Amino acid sequence: MDVRSSAVSIPAGQVELPADLLVPARPTGVVLFAHGSGSSRHSPRNVAVAHVLNGSGLGTVLVDLLTPAEDEVDAVTVELRFDIGLLAGRLAGIVDWLDAARPAGPVPVGLFGASTGAAAALVAAASRPAQVGAVVSRGGRPDLAGAALGQVRAPTLLLVGGLDDQVITLNEQARAELPGAVELRIVPDATHLFEEPGALDQVAEQAADWFTTHLHPHPAPA
Repeated sequence: MDVRSSAVSIPAGQVELPADLLVPARPTGVVLFAHGSGSSRHSPRNVAVAHVLNGSGLGTVLVDLLTPAEDEVDAVTVELRFDIGLLAGRLAGIVDWLDAARPAGPVPVGLFGASTGAAAALVAAASRPAQVGAVVSRGGRPDLAGAALGQVRAPTLLLVGGLDDQVITLNEQARAELPGAVELRIVPDATHLFEEPGALDQVAEQAADWFTTHLHPHPAPA
């Protein structure tokens, strides 16, 4: 499939964030990625998932949620990567940009969050119910979303490795708190990072299916 790749700078609040935008011909939706703690838009796991989504006709946005200066601070303090409010606010700002600039066209927006990024994605989804059409969490920490869980309206898929016992428990608790359509799926014999052969492939395939099922086109203007 022909996919257009471009490096863009996205305004989010008071900062500009570097991002990689991948858009197939005639996309049916666009998925914004929120990486986990200590990672970046170059995360090989998220890049691999993004390519599968592109093959399913979905645009993807891989973005660094911290500026280079903030990354330097975080490398020492390890604080900003856990600042869910900050990260969620930036995701919401990028959702607004996608809605206004429409780099992938007038298509619905989904969020894919990994680890702590999943919490930020859920908080952002709660703050943008009219704009975020679906959420997928990979090995996520939805518990870190706090009270925002009860305000998420987007259909949400929680994917957890079968050997990631503590995170399974946290996701079971989150499933009970999420008020909308929600599914918890366990990837057998996978650990937290889904590094086992075939595990990440299952994540990518299930994410693609979830987004293509739940991201519906915007109605045409009257």
